[in-house]
Amino acid sequence: MDGTLRSYEAVDTLGKTQVELVIKVYDGALASFRAAQASYTDQQYQAGYEHLEKAKSFVVHLYTTLDLEQGGEVAANLAKIYSYVVSRIDAVEATKDLSEIDDIITVLTNLKSGWTELKQQEAKSTLPVPTPPPAGGGFATSG
Repeated sequence: MDGTLRSYEAVDTLGKTQVELVIKVYDGALASFRAAQASYTDQQYQAGYEHLEKAKSFVVHLYTTLDLEQGGEVAANLAKIYSYVVSRIDAVEATKDLSEIDDIITVLTNLKSGWTELKQQEAKSTLPVPTPPPAGGGFATSG
């Protein structure tokens, strides 16, 4: 079953833009943080730890795929935020302080919103541009 899921996930990433893939990683991280929160609330500490480790792997992936040379100040700021999030994950694992998870979810949700907005802007810029109708009437598009 694990192989089937991996095949599905591989197909799901085909044809996606880099921005869409980043959003997908944020979705995975947020889902893992919420699952960790639920597990800790139910006193299922091992499951909570495993979900936090999975969430950490998503955040580390975001960090390690930053292009600090091309990304400039934005990439440098994201690197600092991702480092902060990883340190907060370690704090949660040590203290079981669920308010830390709330803070992390807020930070990542805000960052994801920025990426979602960028995706929408990209979509608007790739819409077909209307062209004047041909001599016979009607509309045509290019793009």
